[in-house]
Amino acid sequence: MSLSFDEMYQAILNKDPTCEGSFITAVKTTNIFCRPTCTARKPLAKNVEFFNDCKEAILHGYRPCKVCKPMEVKGEVPADIASLLRQIEANPSIKIKDYDLVCQNMDPIKIRRWFKRWHNMTFHAYQRMLRINGAYRQMVAGESALNSALDQGYGSLSGFNSAYKKVTGVTPSKTNQTLIINTIRFTTPIGPMMGCASDLGISLVEFTDRKMLETELNDLKKRLKAEIVYGTHPYLELLTQQMEEYFAGNRQEFDLPLHMPGTEFQQQVWQELLKIPYGTIRTYSEQAINIDRPAAIRAVGRANGMNRIAIIVPCHRVLGANGSLTGYAGGLPRKQWLLDWENKHKTKDV
Repeated sequence: MSLSFDEMYQAILNKDPTCEGSFITAVKTTNIFCRPTCTARKPLAKNVEFFNDCKEAILHGYRPCKVCKPMEVKGEVPADIASLLRQIEANPSIKIKDYDLVCQNMDPIKIRRWFKRWHNMTFHAYQRMLRINGAYRQMVAGESALNSALDQGYGSLSGFNSAYKKVTGVTPSKTNQTLIINTIRFTTPIGPMMGCASDLGISLVEFTDRKMLETELNDLKKRLKAEIVYGTHPYLELLTQQMEEYFAGNRQEFDLPLHMPGTEFQQQVWQELLKIPYGTIRTYSEQAINIDRPAAIRAVGRANGMNRIAIIVPCHRVLGANGSLTGYAGGLPRKQWLLDWENKHKTKDV
């Protein structure tokens, strides 16, 4: 563990989400271990010890907390939610109402709360979003608005037109003038992340608790004249597969189409980031020299901070001149975790 005792203790007092996966808190008086963001009453510092992971805490005689459930992946999709998502995936035009949820022994309120928490919309709004997404893809492929509406379960063209414009900002007749960016959320050992992609490529991969996430999404919409809707995309399916392999220690290079709108200087900086090998580090000064801008160290740092594609465009591999972690949008504990993870697996054959 790279954080000091005091830093970790302060993190649990603050329920710091950026420390998710970085360490485990064990309470001597209760023999329970928790994740850093646990909402249970905080123990005194003298009653706490920290471990790298759950396995280490268990080996020292501690048992998992029932409040924060540290043995589960943060943001992992519950079984009942996963069942609903499979139903929608199998039949995109299906309309699952509260009565249908009750018939499947599911609590509509619980389902609503989960979707509000992880997708900032109700389950029913999520279904509508996916149907609009499906219609968009059909119309881009040349299908008529009427047939697309019927295929997605709409009973009338007027109702479809109204719903489509509400989500995308344009009428179906202007579909080819608007880019749709699909977005999903997925889980990782160090916290849930969001991915965004269009037919142009992957344009965003960020931790969902990043403070500037909303600003980044709005900037993407403005730059690309696009609308962002929930729904999968072949590039996002490839993204989640390769991220799972990365976090399993089985992937050291990503093979993904990237679309990173930005200034010419930012493009230079981001392309240089892509050249940093797995398990190695650079300084901001070295990065500036490599793009023939040796005096632009601070500007390089700012451009790194504007990188929207975490991990894949590895700004976490850049350190200060003295070896300090310096800034990282996902939080310094995550940056240290990623560096430690890659250093541990860089000699592994994959």
